[in-house]
Amino acid sequence: MTDGQAPVDEHRFPCESCGSDLRFDPADHQLKCDHCGNVQPIESAGPWTGAIVELDFQRAVQHRLDDADIEETRVNECPNCGAQTEFDSDIHAAECPFCATPVVTDTGTHRHIKPRGLLPFALAEGAARDALIKWLGSLWFAPNGLTDYARKGRKMNGIYVPYWTFDADTKSQYTGQRGTHYYETRTVMRDGKRRQVRVRKTRWRPTSGRVARFFDDVLVLASRSLPKKYTDGLEPWDLSALEPYNPEYLAGFRAEGYQVELTDGFTEARAYMDRMIHRDVKYDIGGDAQRVTTVNTVVNDVTFKHVLLPVWLAAYKYRGQTYRFVVNGRTGRVQGERPYSAWKIGFAVVVGLILALIAGFVIANSQ
Repeated sequence: MTDGQAPVDEHRFPCESCGSDLRFDPADHQLKCDHCGNVQPIESAGPWTGAIVELDFQRAVQHRLDDADIEETRVNECPNCGAQTEFDSDIHAAECPFCATPVVTDTGTHRHIKPRGLLPFALAEGAARDALIKWLGSLWFAPNGLTDYARKGRKMNGIYVPYWTFDADTKSQYTGQRGTHYYETRTVMRDGKRRQVRVRKTRWRPTSGRVARFFDDVLVLASRSLPKKYTDGLEPWDLSALEPYNPEYLAGFRAEGYQVELTDGFTEARAYMDRMIHRDVKYDIGGDAQRVTTVNTVVNDVTFKHVLLPVWLAAYKYRGQTYRFVVNGRTGRVQGERPYSAWKIGFAVVVGLILALIAGFVIANSQ
């Protein structure tokens, strides 16, 4: 390690009884040795204990964070999907957990903002696999072979996926128009007859005002390794249950390095804030309809934290195609690529045609 650099953290913890690597057991919420069966409680003392403290956004942008807020981990970048996943230094070849591409690990390091909090895994691999198999079984036209392939016990990967959370205090001034509906009665010709109908009209008047909102823990995915629609589908996450960052929770799991930089993450968070503020403005305008002309927002006291959320990941190569599935490591909610069975679809089409022919025959004979 050179001067001014953070130490490389490998997140490995030896068993006190036999020296083998411990892993975090989601079922018992403690460290467990698969070699000798020894269990050790999660260490409660250390620099990661205490309240989860937000970091100042402007200090981070200006590269003025304390050294204690930065860490380096050994990572490998997948040549296919670009995922940067942490590996132990003694592993020399592995398979990318995000796309099942064989990769050769290197000794590169990733210097990044240290996580401030995480949600520990609550589901063991077996429970995650059961949730995946149940989800696959509920899909119409999914190939049976893929479900059987998943059921055979191919290992799933427990990954801590990086996210940013942002807090901000906002105050907004707006101008717009408030619409009030009223009705006029008109006479119209309809089917050769005069009829009276009520026509809705809107009376507009200018308005202006102020709204304020404090945003707490606006969550932004900091990974590009999986389609965002899948990770969004794993929500909601109970961020109130975040634990202060403790590397012992990572024992036996992998952690992905963030690919979305802090400033890009805040840009996405700000877009979400603007949508919520626009909704607040329309509510403040009131009336039956609203037109928003201008919104000027001042954002103060922006803070953030880097957090890790638990995901069980399965990437299966089936008949030459890769299917990826993600399972929320807390709730068991499943998302993934929708597989289709051409045979099942063809069979359903044939059955549908037969039923249509039978229905047509019955109707023709009844006439």
